Amino acid sequence: MKKLMFMVLIICFAGSSGAFAQGLYFGPQLGFFKSKDSDNTNIFVGAAVRLKSAGSFGVEGSIGYRQEKFFDETVTVKNWPIMVTGLFYPIPIVYGAMGAGWYNTTIEYDDNVPGVDLEDNSETSQEFGWHFGFGAELPVGGKTKLSTDIRYVFLNYDFNAVPGSGDVNSNFYIINAGLMFRL
Repeated sequence: MKKLMFMVLIICFAGSSGAFAQGLYFGPQLGFFKSKDSDNTNIFVGAAVRLKSAGSFGVEGSIGYRQEKFFDETVTVKNWPIMVTGLFYPIPIVYGAMGAGWYNTTIEYDDNVPGVDLEDNSETSQEFGWHFGFGAELPVGGKTKLSTDIRYVFLNYDFNAVPGSGDVNSNFYIINAGLMFRL
C-alpha cells in the first residue's frame, strides 16, 4: 500500500512537469459528512498539505479523524483517513478533485446489539477508498487561502458481526473547509 501511494505521488509530480511556482500550502481542515445509512451528520477534523503548480495541476495530502454511528447508535465507526488527491484547476480558483485514501478503521459494537456475540466488542481493519469532487480556493491575504470543497467517498464497511447488515451503505459525502497557509 505504501508503494502504491508513493507511486501515485511520483506520477502526480511527473505529470505536472512545470515548476511549482504557485507554492506549498499547509493548514487545518474542518468538515461535515454523512453516510447514507448512518444515524447523524458528523464533524470531520484534519490537516492538509497542498502543492499547486504554475499550470493547472496540484496534489494534496491529508490526514484526519472522523466518527459516526450506525444501527440506532449501537455501532460506532472511528477512522483516520490518509488521502492523496490530484487537483485540476480549469480556472485559477476552481478545481476538480480525484484521489484515493487509506482508512484505518475501528468498528465498536455496543453490548446491546441483538445477535452479536463477540469476545472483543471491536474490530480494526484497513480499508481502501476512492473519492471525487470539486471546490474553490479563495485568497484571504498574500499568503493565505480559504479552500472549500465537496467530495463523495466510496468506502463501504463490513459490519460482519451485525446480522442483516449486508445492505448498509456507508459511502459518504463531505463538505470541507480549510485555511491554507503558504510555507
